[in-house]
Amino acid sequence: MITIAVDAMGGDNAPRPEVEGSVLAARELGVRVMLVGQPQVVKAELARHDRSGLKIEIVPASEVITMDDHPAQAFRRKKDSSVHVATRLVREAKADGLVSAGNTGAVMTVARFLVGDVGVGGSRGAGCAVSECQGRCQRDVGRWRECGFKAGASGAVRGDGGNVLRATFGSRKPRVGLLSIGEEESKGNELTREVNERLKGAHMQYVGNVEGGDLFSGNVDVIVCDGFVGNIALKICEGLAMGIFGLLKKSLKSSLMSSLALCYRRGPSRY
Repeated sequence: MITIAVDAMGGDNAPRPEVEGSVLAARELGVRVMLVGQPQVVKAELARHDRSGLKIEIVPASEVITMDDHPAQAFRRKKDSSVHVATRLVREAKADGLVSAGNTGAVMTVARFLVGDVGVGGSRGAGCAVSECQGRCQRDVGRWRECGFKAGASGAVRGDGGNVLRATFGSRKPRVGLLSIGEEESKGNELTREVNERLKGAHMQYVGNVEGGDLFSGNVDVIVCDGFVGNIALKICEGLAMGIFGLLKKSLKSSLMSSLALCYRRGPSRY
């Protein structure tokens, strides 16, 4: 049975979504979940759910890393945080993986120093955001700065970028594109032009530069970018989705009220 350590204290509304997701995962996927966090808080939330027959246990952690904490300082000062404890469970082979919705920089820092790199050719790990509507992942979405991005882009795309696609959608040979301001090789800044040359020499199905519209076009499976650009692109996508949902909700509500008003004016006999 696969065992997942879940940082129950990391998200904005923790531990409610973490506990709810853990219960669903244990029930639908048959995994064993170790909820890591402040016991009384997690236990109270877990009591709201039916977990009969499910493999869910609570692992105590007295401290919480917040979104405002500096990653390096949190790593040094909060040794008993839910992120630290969950990561140690992976290091000690008590869990097969770690899930956290918390401070990305802190999670990556703790994981790198307590578990280490996976050795895919990159100098450090990177974040992948998966889009189910077209079946692709975007990386990096917030971890790599320019120097690390140039040094490890090709190796890490072959490793974790491809692995995410294979695990999620079954893509054996993902098409890889580099996010830039134009498809031509001359477009972009010095960073993207240098990374473009490196990716061309890597053993992958590299299609060259792609533009922002390709985040949703389906023309590529993996879109590569540095952490700064990737995080902005991700937040734009999130804002766009919320905006469209808001417009649809407003339109549907307006249409419903108009229909009710029309029925009222016509009277019961016409209705």
